[in-house]
Amino acid sequence: MFPRPITQLSGASQTLYKIAVPVALILWLLPLLGVALTSVRPASDLAQGNYFGLPSALAFENYALVFQNTPMLQYMLNSFWVTIPTVIGAITLSCLTGFALAIYRFPSNLILFFMFVAGNFVPFQILMVPVRDLTLSLGMYNTWYGLALFHIAFQTGFCTLFMRNFIKSLPFELIEAARVEGVAEWRIFWFIVIPLMRPAIAALSVLVFTFIWNDFFWATVLTTNASTQPVTAGLSSLNGQWIAQWHLVSAGSILAALPPVLMFFLMQRHFIAGLTLGAVK
Repeated sequence: MFPRPITQLSGASQTLYKIAVPVALILWLLPLLGVALTSVRPASDLAQGNYFGLPSALAFENYALVFQNTPMLQYMLNSFWVTIPTVIGAITLSCLTGFALAIYRFPSNLILFFMFVAGNFVPFQILMVPVRDLTLSLGMYNTWYGLALFHIAFQTGFCTLFMRNFIKSLPFELIEAARVEGVAEWRIFWFIVIPLMRPAIAALSVLVFTFIWNDFFWATVLTTNASTQPVTAGLSSLNGQWIAQWHLVSAGSILAALPPVLMFFLMQRHFIAGLTLGAVK
């Protein structure tokens, strides 16, 4: 049922594995390497049609030009304005709803949980027109907080599924012992459950941060100009009206990818612990 460890396979299979892994890694990294090379390629190379060869010189000034000639800094600030409140809001709500659905037993518990889960199966494309009309009617269209509120609402379902299942796996005897001692429910949540949830919170924070930061669809649907557009939507506007400035687009793409990468490395220890918690006894 489960694949055998590579050390238990034949010598030929191990050799094939050692060859296939680097080849697959190179093929997977080729687009990223191409973007990285283009980000330091002079504009003259692109004008001469040198798109795939080695650059004639390393134009690291492209990274400075991105901030000087385009509103790249505003785009990245907009992304932070949208992503950070979304992570805080979705994690906070999911901790509360996950605790309620995992600990308390009431008649509609399972139905309510299914409603949170069902939202994850709705194709987000069919929500485009209703969400746009809703933000227009509420006066939140083309605002960072309108985009953030939508992401909080949309991500809370997935986060609740994650948190509810995590809390459900915690020893219920801890909560029963606290109740016997007369500890209030909010203190049980804050001083007993939350400390145990830190690995899950860290793992979920990295996932939600990456999802929202890399979102392109809703960034283009709910925002229209540089004052509110996140970096994913703003990158497409880095091209000039008559000239495709692919060196600036590539440099902006590398810069846009840095925050999620840094977020992962900062939270790596907690992220791995959160994903593997419960994997072994």
